[in-house]
Amino acid sequence: MKKIFLLVVLILSASISWSQRNQLIAYIDMEYILENVPEYLEAQNTLDAKIAKWRKKLDDQARHIEVLKTDLANEKAILTKDLIEEKEEEISLKQVELRRLESLYFGPKGDMFSVRKQLVKPIQDQVYNAIQSISKRKKYDFVFDKSTDLVMLYSNKKYDISDLVLATIDRSRLIDEKDKKRQEQLLAPEKGLTDRQKEAISKKEAAQAKKIADVEAKKKLIAEKREKLLKQREEKRQLLREKKEALRKKKEQEKKEQE
Repeated sequence: MKKIFLLVVLILSASISWSQRNQLIAYIDMEYILENVPEYLEAQNTLDAKIAKWRKKLDDQARHIEVLKTDLANEKAILTKDLIEEKEEEISLKQVELRRLESLYFGPKGDMFSVRKQLVKPIQDQVYNAIQSISKRKKYDFVFDKSTDLVMLYSNKKYDISDLVLATIDRSRLIDEKDKKRQEQLLAPEKGLTDRQKEAISKKEAAQAKKIADVEAKKKLIAEKREKLLKQREEKRQLLREKKEALRKKKEQEKKEQE
């Protein structure tokens, strides 16, 4: 409603001052513009992939919690009080972790908000800069966005500058690419390096290769430690299952003896 009111006020203001100077008005379709900017589509695809990955992780965690709850309900009759409390505590901790991850990924200041800002905002800034440039050059008084909830009962296509905005963005991209190539040429090493320069470059590359190898070795060590920890946990679970089975058989034996 506020946007509709603002539009009415602007149109009335334009009508009142029409006798003094013709008001120049244009509009854009932001959705159409963004859909035709390759960088935006690439950024959106990257964001969608991250969101799908986060949702899958949350869903897997939620399903795991449900499995733990079901197992506890089925085994409660043969478990000791300490084992029951231990399992309930484990489930509670996993639920807390699930809520923490949900907030981390999709909270008001979560990863989704940060990644969207990081990926999409620069592209939106390109669009707004192009609109500002066109508006100053053509001296537009108002530029509206047709794709928002602002109601436009009628719009003449000749006032749509969406394609002009896209052309401005493309032109800016070409200029940036030329500047980048020019900069790369300026920074490119000259042909015919001396032996000393070649040796310096070789040492630098060797140091970088060693750094990468050290990082990979560290990753491998972490993976081995994690594998060892998982194995220990599995052995602990197996021992617990064997204890449960032994307890169950003992109860069955006692029951038979009583009969």
